[in-house]
Amino acid sequence: MNNDIKKIEDSINDIIQKNEDAIKGYKKAAENADQIGLKNYFLTKSEERRNFLIGLKASVPALETRDEIDGSTTGAVHRAWMDTKAFFSADNDESMLEEAIRGDKAAVEEYNEVLGDTGLPIEAAKIIREQRDWIVKDLNKIKRLEDVR
Repeated sequence: MNNDIKKIEDSINDIIQKNEDAIKGYKKAAENADQIGLKNYFLTKSEERRNFLIGLKASVPALETRDEIDGSTTGAVHRAWMDTKAFFSADNDESMLEEAIRGDKAAVEEYNEVLGDTGLPIEAAKIIREQRDWIVKDLNKIKRLEDVR
């Protein structure tokens, strides 16, 4: 296999894995959240990331991408940390939201790193850029809401 194609597959699979982690992380946050509005927010974000996966895979049908939603070991550790934090935290909902924000900021960095690869297929780069912009827009919206409080 061409090393450039393998590098692109690995980069896209890294983003796929980050989205798998986000799907599971948002579901875990929804389980731990007390406020119904925040629960619904986390469930919506989980579904949004599932749609991101579909879009990513559709953008590169010729490449070998992951089929199952496993997530990473790091993501599993992070979800366990969320459970522990929720158990001991006096303000469970705020801590879950902070963890979600931290995860989204890390996702933006990952997306930017992959977008730095000039060898990405045009359609994949377009989808990755759109998804990154969606996450950034959502982070900005949350920031504005926090500033209002």
